[in-house]
Amino acid sequence: LEDHHGGLGCCGWVLVILSGLFVVLTFPISLFLCIKIVQEYERAVIFRLGRITSRKAKGPGLFFILPCTDSFVKVDMRTVSFDIPPQEILTKDSVTVAVDGVVYFRVQSAISSVANVSNADSSTRLLAQTTLRNVLGTKNLSELLSDREEISHSMQVTLDAATDSWGIKVERVEIKDVKLPVQLQRAMAAEAEATREARAKVIAAEGEMNASRALKEASLVIAESPSGLQLRYLQTLTTIASEKNSTIVFPLPIDVLQTYLK
Repeated sequence: LEDHHGGLGCCGWVLVILSGLFVVLTFPISLFLCIKIVQEYERAVIFRLGRITSRKAKGPGLFFILPCTDSFVKVDMRTVSFDIPPQEILTKDSVTVAVDGVVYFRVQSAISSVANVSNADSSTRLLAQTTLRNVLGTKNLSELLSDREEISHSMQVTLDAATDSWGIKVERVEIKDVKLPVQLQRAMAAEAEATREARAKVIAAEGEMNASRALKEASLVIAESPSGLQLRYLQTLTTIASEKNSTIVFPLPIDVLQTYLK
């Protein structure tokens, strides 16, 4: 925004003086043309003969303008949110995804938003779409799915820097949804299932190994006391009999059979 405190020139001052005389001569009817009101959440940027009259916007409340020479533009200072339409994006690892998001912004300088850009709202929306594509195009699919907070912050910083000269403050950017192709979803599901199966097999193998070590230690303990083996055998028979089985298998030691074989 260039310096707007330049002089109005001779013709300009003549028109301002004539406008002031018109207000005085038509008082109090001219009050209906001179007094304007803006709401608490609005600001008014006043133009006098095409030039901005002050570095600070007027409002909220009452303000005064001269008829014929002054005009004003109202600017809404409230936070505005809008959805970024789904964008087809090619990630760094050559995967096509559809991503959408939401942006929250507000006007922090009413004068800059009027004087520096023709339509601050529309320009911010278009810039958000291109920024989303540019930022996500530098990310891998895994980063896109896991680092949403970092991506949102990066977009917010980029948008805020780009819209600063427009008087716009980008408060927050959020990634709403990442839509993957159906074939890719199936491939990822198959990969995850295979990973789970492999992990289950590893856990089962570790369990078998631990069980074999425990059995080895138990056999060493029983080998030290032959009577312990008989006690274990009787305990096993008691367990089998308690389940009301009609058939009970009696193990026969190999040592006994060797005596008859000889």
